[in-house]
This record gives sequence, structure tokens and C-alpha cells, in this order.
Amino acid sequence: YVPPQIRKAQETVDDKKREELGRLKKMVNGLINRLSEPNLSSISGQMEELYMANSRKDMNDTLTDILMNACVTAVAMPARLMMEHVLLVSILHHNVGIEVGAHFLEAVVKKFDELCKSDAEGKECENLLALIAHLYNFHVVHCLLIFDILKKLVSIFTEKEIELILFLLKNVGFSLRKDDASALKELITEAQRKASTAEKKFQDQTRVRFMLETMLALRNNDMRKIPGYDPEPVERLRKLQRALVHSSGSGKDTQLRVSLESLLSADQVGRWWIVGSSWSGAPMISDTKSQTQQKLHVGKVSSKIMELARKLRMNTDIRRSIFCVLMTSEDFMDAFEKLLK
Repeated sequence: YVPPQIRKAQETVDDKKREELGRLKKMVNGLINRLSEPNLSSISGQMEELYMANSRKDMNDTLTDILMNACVTAVAMPARLMMEHVLLVSILHHNVGIEVGAHFLEAVVKKFDELCKSDAEGKECENLLALIAHLYNFHVVHCLLIFDILKKLVSIFTEKEIELILFLLKNVGFSLRKDDASALKELITEAQRKASTAEKKFQDQTRVRFMLETMLALRNNDMRKIPGYDPEPVERLRKLQRALVHSSGSGKDTQLRVSLESLLSADQVGRWWIVGSSWSGAPMISDTKSQTQQKLHVGKVSSKIMELARKLRMNTDIRRSIFCVLMTSEDFMDAFEKLLK
């Protein structure tokens, strides 16, 4: 039961909070709408100020919602616009704290997994995959996650997945080759094996052939064989990123080395990649074990000693046990042996 006066106070707090969040959303939305390469410096500065003035949770939730609404649409988003949005997240990730990038990444990956399972007709999956690819391009996330996603797509291997594999390889293929060539080689071998077993399944073989050709071009480091591949825009924005990141840690040390499985099960097993993140889920040590460890046996002790222990407020098993050992031992060696037990 909540008394009426407290209920009223809670309602006004909720209204106040809602009003504050509405105001914050308007401010962030205004900044995101004006976002472009020339004014990235001033907008990232204003966003950092907002992070300092408001709670991190509110800011992370607001920013993620606005960016998801802006970037995840049923039509394909322009690559340049996508990069600028992700670059802003990357700058905040390095300057404010890794929980900014981690929160956004988790939301994107969960949405991507959800849409992959459903038969959505629009371009939402490609847009989400572009966000993940650029988070990797701008050193927010490690290549481990990209390889996890590629392995998952190769294991399903339908026409939709082949398009997504091609899209991802075109965006980050050569970076993956640079970061972990052996993992890329394994992935190509697996894709070739899948393609040979699934030949009868596809009416149109050209896409599968094109995907395998793209993979071989990546393995041989042949950029000319990938149509429409242009690393220049990403390189230019990386230079801008280096200029805007305050700390020297703009490189690999702030990358989130987190797997796809960890991100998808974050609600059950906690977020180990964020320092101080709360643990929600099953406790690591069950209570029954800790209770059995507490019961220490020091042999039979007289009721007189137990009564004395009670009077002296030895109120836990371990305190009582130590007290009884000290009071009943014959000499220091005997006491030492019993205490060790």
C-alpha cells in the first residue's frame, strides 16, 4: 500500500522526469538532425557537454533511440550519412566512456538478430549491418563480432544471407583481412563448402558465384575485383576521428572485444565488457554451498562454554567456533591445529 501523499509525490516526480527526458530528446534530436562532416566537431562537443550535465543512462537511451529511428529505415540509407552517425558514436565512445558505444552496439545487434529471424522485406537488416560494419571501421568493436556474424550468415546460407555477406564483405572485408587473415581463410573455406552442398537449392547461381569470387578477391588482396569498393570516405573520416578524440587511446585499446553470443545473452548473464555493470541473473555461487561452509565442527564443547560464548555475543558459527577453540585448547600448538581445521 502506498499512502496518498507519497503517491502524489511519485506522480509529480514521474511527470517532472518525463518532462526532462522530453526536453533532452528534443536537444539531442536537434543536434543529430544538423549532423554533417564539417560540423561534427562542434556537435560532438555539445553532446559531450550534455553527457556531463545529464545521467549517462538517460543520455545513452535517448541517443540510441534517436540514432536507431534515423538509421534503421525500410529503405537503404546513404552510406555517407550512416558513417557520420556512427563516427559521432565512436567519438563519444572514446571521449565520454565505453558504455556509450557498448549500449548502442547491444541495441543494434539485438535488433539485427530479431529482424534476421523474421522475414522482413525492407532494407532494415542491411542498414543495421552497415551500422555494425562502421562501428568496426571506427574502432568501437573488435573483428571478433564481425566474424561471428559472418559465420552465422554462412551457416544459414539462404539468398537473403548471401546478400548480407556480400554487403558486409564489401564494407569491411579488407580490414578483416588485415586484422585476422587466418579467420577469414577459414570463413572462405566454410562458404565454399556450403556453396558446393547447396547448389541444387538455388535457382539463380550467379549470386553465389559472385560471393565466392568476392571472397577469393579478398583472400588475394585484389581490390579491383570488388565492384564499387572505395576505401577513401572511411579513411577521410578516420582522420577526422583522430583529430577529434582527446585521448591517445583512439586505437585498438578501447575496442569492445565481445562476441555475438555475449551480446545476445547480456540480459541473462550480465555485461562483462562494461566496467561496474550490474550482474543480473543466477548468482555465481549458490547459497546452499556457502551455508554448508559456514558450519564448522570443533568437536564437542560443554554447554558452559557455549553459554559463555552466547553471553559474549559470539553470534555467528565461525566466531563461536574460534572462541570455543581458544577456550578449550590445552596449549598454543593444540589451539593452532584446531584453528587450522
